Amino acid sequence: MILREWQRLLMALQFLTRVPVHLAVFDPAELNRSARYFPVIGALVGCAGALVFAAAALMWPLPIAVLLSMAATVWLTGSFHEDGLADTCDGLGGAVSRERALEIMKDSRIGSYGAIALVLMLGLKAALLNTQGSIVRTACAMVVAHAVSRAAPVVLLALLRYAGDAEHAKAKPMAQQVQATDVVIALLLAAAAAALLAAPLGIAHTLAALSAAALATAVMRRWLRRRLGGYTGDTLGATQQGTEAAVLLALAAVW
Repeated sequence: MILREWQRLLMALQFLTRVPVHLAVFDPAELNRSARYFPVIGALVGCAGALVFAAAALMWPLPIAVLLSMAATVWLTGSFHEDGLADTCDGLGGAVSRERALEIMKDSRIGSYGAIALVLMLGLKAALLNTQGSIVRTACAMVVAHAVSRAAPVVLLALLRYAGDAEHAKAKPMAQQVQATDVVIALLLAAAAAALLAAPLGIAHTLAALSAAALATAVMRRWLRRRLGGYTGDTLGATQQGTEAAVLLALAAVW
């Protein structure tokens, strides 16, 4: 039992980051079950960014430290979610049909909507991290935002159906709905990460962050159901990015 859960955690780490992982046995069907550990991987990514930020803040001004920390997390994840954001905005930015939007999202080239979305999103997150008030709060905000935002795609995996061609999906098991147990575990892990940092962040800030994440997830669910009738891998990445920004917005608003 413990070994199986450990393998699922490693599979989630392999799927969401570029960290080299050795799996004793690779079972494609287990990739779907590994979604329960997405918030844990998000917390690890956030911790990596926080460490880079704290170290850089000893030598350079905070804005520089923030940019270096963001560069570290983007490198660590291989810009996995950012790529999804760009493709989603390219596909859904214009007034095109569902079929055309899905076709655009499959194109590896980036368009004007995607480029603008990336610039605005990265700029927004950098600006928000620079308003957190202190090195400790900024570092904690990074961890919470990364952890909580990774639960949002898991919720959409359960509430929506796959909108693309499941047979040709890049990660075919992810084109299947996750079980309710996986969603509950993911939400509990995300809440636990927020609760562990509630002391330095403050209870009000933590509750605001969780509320913002829930709202962002609900908005993405409604939008994707209306525009595509479901989700794709790209839209899950966009959901993570949007939820991360929503968490930072809530923290900055309360402070």
